[in-house]
Amino acid sequence: MELDIKVDRSEGLCVIALVGEVDVYTAPQLKERLVESIEGGCVNILVDLEQVGFIDSSGLGVLVGGLRRVKENSGAIRLVCSRENILKIFRITGLDKVFPIFDTLERALEF
Repeated sequence: MELDIKVDRSEGLCVIALVGEVDVYTAPQLKERLVESIEGGCVNILVDLEQVGFIDSSGLGVLVGGLRRVKENSGAIRLVCSRENILKIFRITGLDKVFPIFDTLERALEF
């Protein structure tokens, strides 16, 4: 499966919408786009996982690495996800305590 990545930037916020699977094969694409966004001055990032069917440890690692980078500039990464199979992975790994996770894009944008 492939991963489609769309980045929308406005007023210091980048929304990165993912469609597909984030795994060992597609995680490097996500890392590249995340690093591009951060180096381009975006320190507040919202990652939309609503259309992600699967994420593995390499995908989680990319998100954690991105979080480290934005925190160096007092930024944050928030996630949008209401899919139980993806949320379960964040709960099992304890990353639900690291990343603020919202059930809708609208709620994440209000934060």
